[in-house]
Amino acid sequence: MSASCRFCATPLEHVFADLGKSPLANSFLAPEQVNAMEPFYPLKALVCSNCLLVQLEEFESADHIFSDYLYFSSYSSSWLEHSQRYTEQMIERFGLDGSSHVVELASNDGYLLQYFKARGVPVLGIEPAANVAKIAEEKGIPSLVKFFGVETARSLVPDQKADLLLGNNVLAHVPDLNDFVGGMKVLLKDDGVITMEFPHLMRQVTEMQWDTIYHEHFSYLSFLTVQKVFAAHGLRLFDVEELPTHGGSLRIYGCHAEDSTKTDGPAVADLLERERATGLDDLQTYLDYGRRVEADKRDIVRFLADLKEQGKTIVGYGAPAKGNTLLNYCGLRTDVLDYTVDLNIHKQGHFLPGTQIPIHSPDRIRETRPDIVFILPWNLRDEVMQQMDYIREWGGAFAARAPELQLFP
Repeated sequence: MSASCRFCATPLEHVFADLGKSPLANSFLAPEQVNAMEPFYPLKALVCSNCLLVQLEEFESADHIFSDYLYFSSYSSSWLEHSQRYTEQMIERFGLDGSSHVVELASNDGYLLQYFKARGVPVLGIEPAANVAKIAEEKGIPSLVKFFGVETARSLVPDQKADLLLGNNVLAHVPDLNDFVGGMKVLLKDDGVITMEFPHLMRQVTEMQWDTIYHEHFSYLSFLTVQKVFAAHGLRLFDVEELPTHGGSLRIYGCHAEDSTKTDGPAVADLLERERATGLDDLQTYLDYGRRVEADKRDIVRFLADLKEQGKTIVGYGAPAKGNTLLNYCGLRTDVLDYTVDLNIHKQGHFLPGTQIPIHSPDRIRETRPDIVFILPWNLRDEVMQQMDYIREWGGAFAARAPELQLFP
């Protein structure tokens, strides 16, 4: 029985990229779990022939994936700076003040709402992972531990309607896309604004960012498709910004379709035109992608094998989901990467899912002096190279995808 599109219900018959079988990208293993059986699920992205939404089937419920989560937004300094800039921009553009109400969906550890709170703007975070929401509460950020959708939105209306309803890197993570966007329609004030940020499918296609495919990402979004999704729920996208975050993201601005106070900015038509020029309105573009992914895998394996043949020691930097996709798809284990390191103390002492590569504190790199540090979160390459610059003291070099895997001596 074929799956059907999570937006328009068309049967899914076409493969965008088949990355074999992989464990959940954030299911890190404690030492006592390494000899137990790990569940692996098909990591096959499909594309809808009708609306061209790229998507994964739901093998594990969002409740299972996100109810106890080890991703804390506050561990990336560049992400905090991005969030602070966003706050200033929104306050200035939309005149938010002490009488406004800002609601964030998937508010994580309060990494962003803390900046609105500091400016005296009332906030509410909605976050399904209780362990992460608890940290936000400790920062004084009111947090509702729930998955968001129409039902949650109705429970908050009319008291908590939002002047600004935002979500960063959550739209791609929701299995029931229609329920989620439908909930935003319910919770938004008549003249309110929605902003959502998510990785841009156009960049994924043009820059071979296939490692951003993992089970927590249920959808991969172009502006062409996301515009259709919002329109189906009575919401209009009136502006869009292209951002450098996560290897290239979109920030969309939405309002009620009937809100005549907001006119469409020129960026909307411009981006739609460029997406069409890239072929994102043509099914064939999506079908060609899988062959390109297979060729890229072979290049990565060859590149690292050559370094090992030269007697180089290689370690990883980071334990991001995208790194787990790459390592599992390419079959790279401790025979290639001795270990990886991560600033997140919640990941240290654990092992990567599938490959079972150990995760240490970054101090381990100074102790073992490896030849190559392979930066797995390539979107943070500059930040990591600056932070770990001392590896050059012993002639160490960095490797990262940009978009092909290469050395940065």
